[in-house]
Order: sequence, then C-alpha cells, then structure tokens
Amino acid sequence: MNKALFTLFVTITTGLMGSSFAIGKIGLNYVSPLFLVGLRFTIAGLLMSAIVILLKRSHPRAPKEWLQILVVGIFQTTGVMGAIFLSLRTITAGESSILTFTNPLLVVIFSTIFLGTKYRLVQWLGVLVGFLGVFITLGAKLDIQQFGTFLGIFSAVSWATATLLLKKWGSSFDTWVLTAYQMLFGGILLLLGSLVFEEVKLNLTALSIFIILWLAIMASIVQFAIWFFLLQKEDSGKVSSFLFLAPFFGVIFGWILLDETLHLSTLIGGCLILVGIYLVNKPKKQFKNQTK
Repeated sequence: MNKALFTLFVTITTGLMGSSFAIGKIGLNYVSPLFLVGLRFTIAGLLMSAIVILLKRSHPRAPKEWLQILVVGIFQTTGVMGAIFLSLRTITAGESSILTFTNPLLVVIFSTIFLGTKYRLVQWLGVLVGFLGVFITLGAKLDIQQFGTFLGIFSAVSWATATLLLKKWGSSFDTWVLTAYQMLFGGILLLLGSLVFEEVKLNLTALSIFIILWLAIMASIVQFAIWFFLLQKEDSGKVSSFLFLAPFFGVIFGWILLDETLHLSTLIGGCLILVGIYLVNKPKKQFKNQTK
C-alpha cells in the first residue's frame, strides 16, 4: 500500500478510536452511560448484521459457535465499552483512554499465564515500561479512590480477555460476521443492563442524536472497516504497532473538546505507556534489521 495512504488510514482509524472517549463524555450530558453505549453498539450491530446478510457472508450454523460470539461480545463490547462509559463519569476522557489502551500489555501477561505463549525480552521490556507509565499516571493525577479508575483498568482487562478468546476462536469465523454479531449481542446486553442498573436518561436533541450516530457509525463501523482493511493489506504486527496512537488521540480530543488539563505527569506516563505498547507490538524482523 502507498505509504501516504497507509498513514492517512492509520490516522483516521486511531483518531476515530480516540474520539469516542471525549465525544462519549459529552454524550453523558444527554444519555445515561450504559444506555448510550448500548444504543451505540446495538445500532452499529444491526447495520453491520444487515450488511453481512446482504453480502451473504458465511454465518455460523452450530449453537456452540453462536455462543462463542456471545461470549466475545460480553467481554469485547459489554465489558470494555460499558466500563469505559461508566468510568467517564468520574475520570477524564484522556485518563480513561490511557488506562483502556494498556490492554496490549495485559495480553502479554495473560497469554504467558494461560496459553503458555513465549515472548521476546524486548516485549517484556515493553510491559515493564508500560506499567511504569501506568504507575506514574495513577500516582500523579488519577485518584485511585475514584471508582472510574478501577473501571478504566477493568476495561483493559476485559479487552485483553476478549483478545485471547479471539486468538483461540477467531480463525473459525468470518471476521465481518463475528464483528457484527458480537457488537449486536454486546449492545443488547448493555441496553438490558441499563434498564436494571441505572436510571435511564435520554434527552434527544440535535447534538445528542449526532453523538449517538457518530459513535455508532463513524467510531464503530467506519473505524472497524478501515482497521480490518489495513490488517488485510499490511502485516498485522506493523498495523497493530500503531494502536498506541489511539490513547494519544483520546488525550488530544479531551483537551480540545472538553478543555481537560494536560498535566505533565499524565503526559509522561502516557508517553511511557505508548513506548511500552510499541515495544510489545514491534515485529521481530524489524528488530533484527536494526541490529545489522
């Protein structure tokens, strides 16, 4: 792929990932957290499900396969996104994005413990650097007594768990079908959770409708479409190494849209987390080339 086009697509998809934190926080002024994120992914899941049906993509047939998609949806959509939007009530969009995107570091630890995966020394160095960044961020500005901090960490744990499940089950599914239905199932569960665990608030205005549609279409469907396109066209390790841009955009959008303060300690901790994630995802062959 043309380098300029690759850079443009990476910037768009990670920018859309990061934008959802600040835009979602604005949306909480109009819609209760679980209901907002439930609407986001139910709408996105319905639209994507209609698309994969019209395109006649291969669908699962066995009940076990549908159950696996449901489980992925519980962790990837219900767990991750529910925790993120609840965390935004008490911590900033930038802080929530930084905590959430520590998930690649957790993947290394969980894969080693539960799957027996072997990682290179430089990847473990990335884990240590990343968690040093988390420590600096938490110790500086984040109030560890705030429940939102724990929710931000839980979102990373849930995302890492979903990643391991996708490594184990994902190869047996059509990627687009899996994405569509895990979003739909996860979104429906979030709507049900909203009815049970919160006082549902829905104030429909031009801005709130725009926010819901932005989150459902631009920050979900379009973002996933570009991300999967890049994974198909380029080396997955190369593409994944750019995931560290998402929390950077989360902090930037929080600063621009919400006037969140850019504390030096948060920036230093965030940068260390980015370096850690970069080291974890850096393809092995690139390190070999650099040592020649």
